[in-house]
Parts: sequence; structure tokens; C-alpha cells
Amino acid sequence: MLFMFGLGFPGSLASQATLPDISGTWRVQTPDGPQEVVIRADSSASFGDDTVRWRLEADSIHIALGDEWMVYAYELRGEKRMTLSGGDLEEPMELDRIGPATARAAGVEIPPPPPADRRAIT
Repeated sequence: MLFMFGLGFPGSLASQATLPDISGTWRVQTPDGPQEVVIRADSSASFGDDTVRWRLEADSIHIALGDEWMVYAYELRGEKRMTLSGGDLEEPMELDRIGPATARAAGVEIPPPPPADRRAIT
């Protein structure tokens, strides 16, 4: 399953302060039509019924899928456009920020992070 949320491994507070804020509700065009991705500051992200953990690291978004991190390159253009590429994506994916992030539903847990050395695709 492809997915598009940022996952970076914890670093120093100084390095985290330089990372962009990607939280929000994003719209992406898929073969099934437009879908919304909600990226939250609490390290959770939702796409449909799935909730995953994410992290940012430099120019990479890491998404916890099962017991591995999927790694995608990301590029922000302004505050409203993000492009993901690499990982299991056959071509770059464009996301448009359409609003703030919504809260995680009651009872939905953030999945535990896989070990830092478990990367499926880099």
C-alpha cells in the first residue's frame, strides 16, 4: 500500500526546529478519484480508514507501514503544495493542503514505530 506521510526519526530539538510543518488536511488525486490525507502534529496520519505513524528527516518522509518504514522524498512548494516521490510510488504524487488537520477519532491509537533500521524502500 502506498502512503504519503512524513516520518523522520527523532533527532535533536535544534534539527527538528528546522523541519517544515506539514500538518493539515491534504487532497491527492488517485485512480479512484480525490482522497484526503490528514497529517497531524502528534505523528499520526490518516488515509481512509488507515492510521499510520509518520516522521520527517531532512528531505524524506518516513511512514510506518506494519513493521517497516516506507521512505519517500518530499518537496514543499509554498504552504499549499507537497510532492512525494520514490518509495513504492511509480511516479510523483502531488498533494494540496486544503485545511487544518482534524483530530484523531476517539479510540484510534497511533501505531508503534518500527525500529529505525527497518526501511522497506529508500
